[in-house]
Order: sequence, then structure tokens, then C-alpha cells
Amino acid sequence: MWYNMFYKKILVITGLLFSSIIHAQLSNDTLEILHKIMSSYTDNIPGAQVSITRNNKIIFESAKGLANLEYNAPLTLQSKLEAGSVSKQFTAAAILLLSQEGKLSLQDDIRKYFPEIPDYGHTITVSHLLHHTSGLKDWGSIAEIAGWPRGTKAYSNEDVLVIIAAQKTLNNIPGDEFIYSNSNYNLQALIVKRITGLELSAFTKKYIFIPAGMTNTEWRDDYTRVVPNRATAYSKYGAIYATNMPNENAYGNGGLITTTEDLLKWNNFYTNNKLGTAPLFQQQISLVPLNNGGYNNYAVGLFIDSINGIPRISHSGATAGYRANLDYFPTLNLNIAWLSNNADGSFSGIPRQLEEVFTGKPSTKTTTAKTDVNNTKTAYRPDSATQAQYVGVYHSIEANSGVTISYKNGSLLLQIKPDLIRTISPVKKDVFEYPGMTIEFIRKKNKIEGYYISISRARRVFFKKAN
Repeated sequence: MWYNMFYKKILVITGLLFSSIIHAQLSNDTLEILHKIMSSYTDNIPGAQVSITRNNKIIFESAKGLANLEYNAPLTLQSKLEAGSVSKQFTAAAILLLSQEGKLSLQDDIRKYFPEIPDYGHTITVSHLLHHTSGLKDWGSIAEIAGWPRGTKAYSNEDVLVIIAAQKTLNNIPGDEFIYSNSNYNLQALIVKRITGLELSAFTKKYIFIPAGMTNTEWRDDYTRVVPNRATAYSKYGAIYATNMPNENAYGNGGLITTTEDLLKWNNFYTNNKLGTAPLFQQQISLVPLNNGGYNNYAVGLFIDSINGIPRISHSGATAGYRANLDYFPTLNLNIAWLSNNADGSFSGIPRQLEEVFTGKPSTKTTTAKTDVNNTKTAYRPDSATQAQYVGVYHSIEANSGVTISYKNGSLLLQIKPDLIRTISPVKKDVFEYPGMTIEFIRKKNKIEGYYISISRARRVFFKKAN
């Protein structure tokens, strides 16, 4: 496809097009801007580390804030943090290595490795997993629907497989849509184990981390294991920081514990064609169109896009209180790695600020939207008799969860567990909403049989009403 050829051409001219713009050393003005950005992390809050290379040489590094609030321990460049979904490219790289060795094909039906997953009438390939087009529902979203979201249980990859195998339907026909689903990458971790007998953690250590010189990188495959120099993760609630660690063993979708320096060693390793016995870089950044020929900019564990016309290969990450971002700008031969143990939303723009130091800020031109004063919407309010029809006990095989719906003070209440009660609001007949969720009740001969609940990464999970 044209976009694959476009990026191949870009990589041939890497470092040439902008060599007259980016010089060997940073100017004092640029250094001042970078230091100012990082100074947002004061000495008494969770912080961040950043490392930047150009032409594979470090041109800027900084670590600010605290690694642990209880011990007032500073965050340094040697502190280890989790990379969230930045981790996916390492899982994908392991799959590419196995493919290169002939131990799997990217066109393999995943049921070759997971016969316990239902036959949905459409083949799901390993390639679909890599590009987030499988249609498999996100396991964390299912767990959230069940009332036990990620962080509330010590989920393992085996638990993830049980959740995935319980799903009766897909989000979409494989290849029809890009829908980001962590399930795709937990399954890849399990594929590595089922083919090689090695856990993904052992496989990547031997074939990726050691060859790339990533001496400060490992997986959180056992969340109870002591990790020297690990920074504690925090989220902010009002004015108060609280510990927010990823207390789960599921990994491959996330779970990489690392440093910004190690992430840049990885970028140098795979972008300079050192991954595999034959270079796998082109395969890692290759794009596959959707079934209808539509564009999907998710390559193999990496997003392919641009900022102000400057091509970018990147991924961001968020797990519990950790945040991460890793960029490669091929035409600038520039890499930016940022890791943080501070989930306070006021710092969410830091990665973009770091990028804009080198790529410039996007146009601020805006247009004024016209308002249709006659476009009013009348709220739907079912009467008490209608709402009483929805009251009852429901159970989902897919979510392995029971729910009670009751009617009180004019509202329907959805109770997932004793301490989790949600008020759902009517939208139209038989359709209700809770922020981020849609509930569609199903009738047969005008009697409520159950409902489908949908959230962004998991569509139409069925709950059957008890008779």
C-alpha cells in the first residue's frame, strides 16, 4: 500500500531532510525550554524522567520529583517505572521473531493456539491481534462491567484467557474495524508460551533485552516481586495523592518495567535493523488496511502518524498511576522517551510539549461552529410502570457476574455488588445510559428477557433476566 511505501522512502532518507535544521548540540534556548517543561514536577510530588537522543546520542536527560512519597525518595534516571501500553511493541516483536523462525505464521488462525476460544464464524488471525482488528472484546472492559475492574484483582494472563473464551460474540468482524483491545496482546504473550514453552518475560529477556543492552528492563509478571529502584505510582484525588499500583500479573498488553534510557536503547536497536536474524523493522512498522480498504494507522505494536507533517512512530501508555510515551521521528533521527509515576491529569500534556520543542506547535486556527437554536431534544422519561418492568435480577455468563436492578425515587439503580450502585438514565424506549456505558433491554412478546451492555472496547455483553 502507498503508506507502507511512503514510510520505507522516509527511512531511506533518515537524517538527511532535516539535518540543516537539527544541529549536533542543543541551543541554550532549547535547553531552557526543556528544563522548564520538566520543572513542572516539583520536589515534593511524584515526578518523571525523560531521555532524548539524536543520531543515537543522548542530547538531553532529566529526572524530577519523587519516586516515593512515603520515604521522600527522589526520582532519578535509574528509577524504574512501568511503560503501560508502550510495552505492546515488545510483545509484538516477540511474535515477529517467532514468525521469522517459522514457528508461526501471522496468518494462523488463533484457534490453532487457543482451541478454547469459540468459533465465531470468522477466522481471527495472529495479524488481527497485532493490528487491533480481531474484534475480541477487551478483557479489562468485561471485568469492569462485572464490577471488578483492573486493579481490584490480581488478574493473570490465564484469567484473561478465561474471560476472552467466555465471550459469545465479537465487537466486529475481524479486519472490519480498528478497536483497541488489550486482549489482543495478552493472547500474544500466551502464544509465545504455548509455542516455545517460555514465558514472554524469559523469551524477551533472551532475545530482545539482552541483545539490546536493556539491563534495567523486566516484566511485571509477578506484582509481588521486589524490584530494586522501582518508583511507586500515584494518582491524585482532589488535592491528595494516593498510591495507585498495578497489582496484577497479566502482562504483554502492558507491564514493562524500565527506564527512559533503556527505551531509547530499544529504539536504537530495532530502528537500526538489529532485531531478528534479518531486519524486522519494516515489518514492525507495516500497516494493513481494513477489509474495505480503509486506513488503519496501527502497525505492529506501534502507531504511525505525523506531527506538523513530520512522520512519527510512537506509542503512549497508562497503567494504574504510571504514564509513558515513546517517540521516534525518522526524518529527524530523533527519539524521545518519557516515563512518569504521576497520573495527575494536569501533567498529561508534557509528552506533547516535549515533542513540540522539535516539531513546532500545530496551527491554532479555529473555526466558529454554528449553533442551531431549534435543535432541542426532549428528554425521554418512562413512567413508573414502564420502569418497573426492568426491575429484577440479571446474570451474564460472559462477564461471570450478577446484577440487580431496582427502582427507587423515580430512577433505576443497577447494583453490581454491595458497594457499587449506579443510577442509569433513560435515553429512549428500552435504552439507558451510565457515563461511558449504554444498556439496551431486550424484549420478547413485550417481556424483558435481558439486556446488552456496551462500553467503548466491549460491545453487547449480554445479561439474562432471571425468570
